[in-house]
Amino acid sequence: MTLSAIPVEPIHRSHARRAEEEPAERRAAGKKLRESVPRKAHASWQAPVGRRDPVDLLVETSAGRVKELLPIRYGRMMSSPFAFYRGGAALMAADLGGTPSTGIRVQACGDCHLVNFGGFATPERRIVFDINDFDETLPAPWEWDLKRLVTSVVIASQHNGFDAADVREAALMTARSYRRHMLAFSELKTLDQWYLSIDAEDLIDSIPSNKRREGIAKRIERAEEKGLHADPIPKLTEVLNGERVIKDSPPLIFHPQEMQRPEFEQFFLDSFESYRNTLRPDRRELIDRFHVQDYAIKVVGVGSVGTRCGIVLMMAADDDPLFLQIKEACASVLAPYAGRSLFDNHGERVVQGQRLMQAASDLFLGWSVGPKGHHFYVRQLRDVKIKPLVDAFNPTRMKYYGGACGWALARAHTKSGDAASIAGYLGKSERIDEAMVDFGVAYARQNEADHQELLRAIREGKIEARPD
Repeated sequence: MTLSAIPVEPIHRSHARRAEEEPAERRAAGKKLRESVPRKAHASWQAPVGRRDPVDLLVETSAGRVKELLPIRYGRMMSSPFAFYRGGAALMAADLGGTPSTGIRVQACGDCHLVNFGGFATPERRIVFDINDFDETLPAPWEWDLKRLVTSVVIASQHNGFDAADVREAALMTARSYRRHMLAFSELKTLDQWYLSIDAEDLIDSIPSNKRREGIAKRIERAEEKGLHADPIPKLTEVLNGERVIKDSPPLIFHPQEMQRPEFEQFFLDSFESYRNTLRPDRRELIDRFHVQDYAIKVVGVGSVGTRCGIVLMMAADDDPLFLQIKEACASVLAPYAGRSLFDNHGERVVQGQRLMQAASDLFLGWSVGPKGHHFYVRQLRDVKIKPLVDAFNPTRMKYYGGACGWALARAHTKSGDAASIAGYLGKSERIDEAMVDFGVAYARQNEADHQELLRAIREGKIEARPD
């Protein structure tokens, strides 16, 4: 089955049809899909004839972004093939659109790479490990997320200087973890699938080395202490003319210039109330205890650079802050190949996709429309967050971390998709694992070639880049 045969429909409709079938029937149907889409069909990648120029496609995806910030985006992407990969979700989406697909759709992350996973605190103050970036989320084939994740392990491992055997083993552990956990999750009852989460204790217990378990436990403890008890006011703010304001840290955090300030002020006047109305009543009650104190522009990520993003300082009292992050939401890079979103507001697309995929989501998730028609979503800026130090991973840490990401991705796909059908297709052998790794190794070469094209465009002056 090719992607063109996949119906563009809400996932819940296919769930309604599957409710009439027993899990065993769905597993059998998934297994039968191997006849039309053999698992080894996922192994190959070769650029098709007429493939779009990667630099042209990058420039196209930058349309509508803040022009002054685009050199930072390209500067970040030029630094390494891994940084280029993180910023080039649109390139891979275009390529994945032509690859074999089983036709089984999930709520896909859309930009599933190693750095878009991490630890954070739930509203109940538990530490969980999960996907944490959903800018590109959209219903799409499950294979796309897994291929992008496995490829990211290959590229990151190569970037860290691993030999070929260690590169392959780390990627293989990622794919294997996804398959094994999907098989296990498919055996659970529906509510048990929905309530799945990966707590810090689960993650620690999964590591066989006592020394590494102790190291991760200490890092989680430090993150909890920093996030739950540390005072963010001294680090993120300062007092100017007797007023508490966000501290400038250019070029990444800065207040809008006078010419930009009216647009920002208009956003808060016109849009903050509509954002508030997307919150649940109890959370509107909570946010109403704060008032807007200050706001600033914030440059984020790699792929998001140039989109309209900002941070808001809200205060309930002099020592009682709430920091919110506002991010512009554009159409998903998957949309041309998986179908347009059912949500007219791309901020709502992000929020609803995040709620569907994550085990627990931020209290303050909501969306809005700016005065010029730009779509936004809002979330808490900082809470307990544990970011992966991927650039510092040795082969053993990369294997463990890749396995954790495969586990988290399987959990997210189980919640939003048909785990029994996916598990039936995956099977108990390592055929699909090997195929995914073969694809990752092949696509890493494509990513390297595309990165070189960006460097050439920068050298020739076609694109301006400014490393930060």
